[in-house]
Amino acid sequence: MCRFLIFKGKQPIRLSHLLTRPAHSIINQSFDSRLRLDRRRPMNGDGFGVAYYPLDSELSEDGPCLFKAITPAWNNQNLSTLAEKTKSDLVFAHVRASTYGVLSETNCHPFTYHSLCFMHNGGISNFKGIKRRLLNHINDEYLNFIQGSTDSECAFALFLDTLDKLGYDPRKQDGDFGNVALRKAMLRTIDYIRDWTKEANRNEVHVEPSLLNFAVTDGSTVIVSRYITSKTDEAASLHFSCGSSFVETSPGEYRVERLDRNQDVIMVASEPLTFERGDWTAVPTNSILTIKKQTILLHPIIDEYYQEDPLYLRSSTLAESKGLMGSIPLAKAVEKNVPPLEREGRTRPPTAVAHIA
Repeated sequence: MCRFLIFKGKQPIRLSHLLTRPAHSIINQSFDSRLRLDRRRPMNGDGFGVAYYPLDSELSEDGPCLFKAITPAWNNQNLSTLAEKTKSDLVFAHVRASTYGVLSETNCHPFTYHSLCFMHNGGISNFKGIKRRLLNHINDEYLNFIQGSTDSECAFALFLDTLDKLGYDPRKQDGDFGNVALRKAMLRTIDYIRDWTKEANRNEVHVEPSLLNFAVTDGSTVIVSRYITSKTDEAASLHFSCGSSFVETSPGEYRVERLDRNQDVIMVASEPLTFERGDWTAVPTNSILTIKKQTILLHPIIDEYYQEDPLYLRSSTLAESKGLMGSIPLAKAVEKNVPPLEREGRTRPPTAVAHIA
């Protein structure tokens, strides 16, 4: 299935340091995924996309720059040239292995709407069974926004409609909706999909769960979910890394430096970009990761699929069978050590795992 990558830094980075140069960059992952646990479908060759926010504030007034193509990412010379000549401090990148929707640029992620940018790794269970209900639920503005045929773009339209109905105008030029608003809209979007698919699957005998690794940004805050509609299965893999810089130590080899306590560089990825075990931390299944300025917050999603036992070991069989598990032997400490916290609505208050000094 798909892979995505998010970079947010205090200083801009050349896109090639994320997309093409590292030996295990997201582009190289699309054809050479040495960290993927399932090898039955090693290619992500059904198109790619990269969205990046310009450094010039005048150019970023109405959202990010967007480059998408249906050619395999590893064989696109325009992408290589663009990546070497472009810098940004906020980047969303995605390589696609299609599960729903034909091969077309309109079906490639990320999707953008004014200042907002969105991408998805996974799939909505029995999407055909809920598609009509989803489309009937959203306002015409967001219904007419949909250009492709993927469940992912429909999920983004639902997110926009939800944000609007919460009292925030998605057409806002300068973005900056705030982490509370974006997280609340993300949680409610997941709620709708969970409840609708549960109802649609009520009479089905064998139904796979929805895998909802969503990522959204307004150009300032980043919200990422790692979620599955199952109490026993692992969600698609997701990791984060933070430090003072992301540096090239030798041709193709990179590492995350931690020279001080500042988190100047934050990356979130379906599959780690480096082979250093200590560079990356697994995001707990069924949780929301928030990047607020350069602070990372983790909120567990507390619903019927939440596991109260912090030592419960979910099965990775489903995610592996779909090629959605990419990992090095990462420590599970973050999943075991999320402390008991007071409940805040549907989620517990955040655990701050990184912050600016």
